[in-house]
Amino acid sequence: MRSLGLLFVLFACNSSEARPERARAPAPSPSRDDTGMSGAAAGDGPAASTASGASPGVAGPAPALVEGRALPAVAATYPWGPTASAPADRLDGRFRAPPPGFARVSVTPGSFAEFLRTLPLQPAGSPVVDFRGQPLYESGRHPNIVAVADIDVGKKDLQHCADAIIRLHAEWRYGRGERDISYRAVSGQPLSYRGYVAGDRAFVDGNKIVLKRAASPKTDDHALFRVWLDDVFSWAGTASLERDGKKVGGAAAMVAGDFFVMSGTPFGHAVLVLDVARDERGRAALLLGQSYMPAQSFQVLAQGGSSWFIVEPGAAAVETPFWKPFPMTSLKRL
Repeated sequence: MRSLGLLFVLFACNSSEARPERARAPAPSPSRDDTGMSGAAAGDGPAASTASGASPGVAGPAPALVEGRALPAVAATYPWGPTASAPADRLDGRFRAPPPGFARVSVTPGSFAEFLRTLPLQPAGSPVVDFRGQPLYESGRHPNIVAVADIDVGKKDLQHCADAIIRLHAEWRYGRGERDISYRAVSGQPLSYRGYVAGDRAFVDGNKIVLKRAASPKTDDHALFRVWLDDVFSWAGTASLERDGKKVGGAAAMVAGDFFVMSGTPFGHAVLVLDVARDERGRAALLLGQSYMPAQSFQVLAQGGSSWFIVEPGAAAVETPFWKPFPMTSLKRL
């Protein structure tokens, strides 16, 4: 990462996490490490397959049953080219059913929520690794991490928690054919993919970030898009995600693709809502995902022996295993 000088002093306390010079792995919480889970949470498991088909970037139509019905064909496109090839290697196949009394909510075709519901996963038991490919925790496993997404971490210590949310949101948009994609730096400077293709690059100028036409025009392809994302990760973070996300009106309005975010000093944290189920009492059951520090595998979380996080009506906060409780007021949407 380039040195930010005075700009770093101005914005570091509101950035997503400590960047490489402050990177660290999260310390497991002893009070929550006694679940004994490994690979998949209690009550969750791979669905049986009797057929398979092709679809963009991930395993295609799968007849495995979810809540008594066959898994739908994967309609989303995952541009980075995941290798998932079995019904159990997608979120709704691995985590087949929500807790008793809950049912998954309907999602709009083509939405970010649909993209996340069928998110490709690495095979059960895959380790959590950092950007160097080194396993974290105890041989890459942690009792509060029950699945690993089939998406690269990158080769630099950049794709932390807020960055992983930006990454998935941007990949969804790219896969839909969008190219007018832009996210803002902590400083407020928009970082446009079209501008990057045209040759715009971000530089520190005094106390601010400026864009200069410093490179020759490039041809749009996913490899270039992935390089641009790393550039975004260098300048964005929880502070920009918190600022730019729209407030969501509490748990009743929550959908997959929303996220809880808290900036802070020296760093903040963010977790992504991957799927939502509801019951007749108005409770929500959530599948949650995150990255952390150092940059590491995007992971599906669990707590208290279950991969589903239950949110009561009127709840003031949501507890997750690697961070302090997120107040419901921290729920945002891109």
